[in-house]
Parts: sequence; structure tokens; C-alpha cells
Amino acid sequence: MAKVSFANRTTPFFDELRREVDAYFVKNQICKTGDWRLFFKSIIILSCFFASYIAVVFILPPGWISFLICGFFGFVMALVGFNVMHDACHGSYSSSKIVNHLMGYSMNLLGSNQFIWKMKHNRIHHTFTNVDGVDDDIMKVPVLRHCRSQRYYKAHRYQHIYGFFVYAISTILWVSLTDGQKYFSRSISGTPILHISFSEHLIFWISKLFYVGFYIVVPVMMVGWLPFLVGYLFANIIFGLTLSLVFQMAHAVETTHFDNATEQNLVIEKEWAEFQVMTTADFSQGSPVANWLLGGLNFQVVHHLFPMISHIHYRDLQPIVKRVCEKHSINYKHFPTFIAALQSHINYLKLLGREV
Repeated sequence: MAKVSFANRTTPFFDELRREVDAYFVKNQICKTGDWRLFFKSIIILSCFFASYIAVVFILPPGWISFLICGFFGFVMALVGFNVMHDACHGSYSSSKIVNHLMGYSMNLLGSNQFIWKMKHNRIHHTFTNVDGVDDDIMKVPVLRHCRSQRYYKAHRYQHIYGFFVYAISTILWVSLTDGQKYFSRSISGTPILHISFSEHLIFWISKLFYVGFYIVVPVMMVGWLPFLVGYLFANIIFGLTLSLVFQMAHAVETTHFDNATEQNLVIEKEWAEFQVMTTADFSQGSPVANWLLGGLNFQVVHHLFPMISHIHYRDLQPIVKRVCEKHSINYKHFPTFIAALQSHINYLKLLGREV
């Protein structure tokens, strides 16, 4: 694995930004972690999760209603990830480490693993965003080409079309394949997982057994194989598309920056904070609905700069971040709508499908 480092550790930009953000919390006398708004939202989302599961597995509405509920269930699974798991695994859900750790197991509830995700997302993605050879989020070759340094295949000319089918099955692959690859290889795209404790080994296997029982065995027993298969696939298609598109539109668009660490050691000439702004984009900043549903991930720049601040504060922090970026001549990238960001992602996939 190539070694990646940052040439500049601190700059006036991030020093000033941290002072301004800290001053915001002091002035308003509020905590940086979640509050009643996040806890109330969690109750709503988790209630929808369990209610839709009970309805489709045990109450058994007519076929077309069950089909729609399965789609809703898949969407709610994504909301659990955006709003509950994401903050908890970043340590920003609550001021209590115990609460954060317990709520982080909502990742295991969705079928994956909190420990592996923290390594993959918190330590690697948030440090080396869009660095080819290190950031696992853009390591989808040869199926998808996410940056120019990745090898080109003729099939990539159609990746802006078939890419959405890949996104649609991503959660199934995630739970059944890629988690296992990381666990057994003890590495994430070449970055070693240094130590897995006995308790984490146990939690990994218990979680996978729970997934099989909760998402497969019980539904099959209650509704039969064919209805289960239809509902399971539809729920995961919605789940996978929702998760993938939100994260892709934050980093894999026409305006974001990529680096290459596949062949030799890389020294990034920017400070970490400025690099995060270069590699990240916001969208739908003016939509309170998007902000509520997506757990503030439409304010992805704020999140990457301050991952340990709860998403309930992102909308208020965004003007501060934008103003300080402009003051230091740093290009703050954003798209006015979800559709505009989606179109830029499609354009970017088309571009990489043409350029060798």
C-alpha cells in the first residue's frame, strides 16, 4: 500500500473555521452532539422500520400493498443509516460514549458491522477522501471507474447506465460479500485492520446470523419463498439506490478532486481541511425535507470538516463554512437541487467512460 501524507498540517483557514464554529456553540449555549430533535427523529424512523417489518411479515396485507411496504421498508433502512447509525458511529449522536456505541449497532441491525464500518469510513474515507488506492468508497474497479487513474475498460462507456443496477444490488453485496472480504483479509482496500478483538469476532458472526434469521428465515416461514424473494429484492433495490446515490453525489461529481496513490507514495500539498473541501460537494441546501431525511448529508462539506458534530447543526454551520471558504479563496462546491447533483454524477460517469 502506498503511503499518503499531508504536506501542510495546519493553515489559517482551518484555524479560523474552528474558532468560528466553536464560537457558534458557545454563543448559543448548545452541545455539539445530538439533542431532543435527533432523539425524536430516531424514534420516528426506528418505529417506521419495525412497524413496516411487522406489517409485511406478520400482518400480511394484500400483495400490491405488501410490495409497496417493502419499498418503504428499504427506504427507511437507508434513513436509519443516514440519521441514527451515521451520527452514532461518528460519536456525535450523544455526549455519552455508551449511547453512541449502542446506537452504532443500528449498523449491525441493517446487516453490516459497526467495527468494520468505522475503520472503512471514519479512519480511511474521512482522512483520504477520493484518493485512489486508499479510499474504499471509490474502489469499485473493474465494474465502475470512479477516477482517471483507474484502469479503463470498454464496458465503462456504459457505466452511467449499468452503474445504477450496481447501486441497486450494493447492499446485498455489502452484507453477503464485501463485509466478509474485509473481515477475512483483515484489510480494507489494502489498509490493514490492525486488531479485531474476541468480542468483535463474536459480534460479527452473531450479527450475520441475526441478519439471516431476521431478513430471510422468518419472512420465508411467514410468507413463502417467492413473496419473500420479491419483497427482499425490492426493499434492497430501494435501500441500495438511496444509500449509493446520496454518497456518490457528495464525492463522485464533475467538480470534485481526486488523487492517485496506487503506484507510489503520495504527498498531498494541501492541508487536510482544504483537501476535504476540494473532494466534497453539497446539494439541496435549501430543502428542509432533504436535510431531515438524509441526516444532513446534503451538507457533506460541513460533515467532512466536522464529523464529530451532529448533523442537526449542519444547516446552521453551513453559512459559516461557506463564508470562511470564500475569505480564504477556497472553492466551496454545491448543487442547488438533488437532480442537479444527480445529473453531475451521471455526466462524470459518462466522462470517465469516454476518457482512457
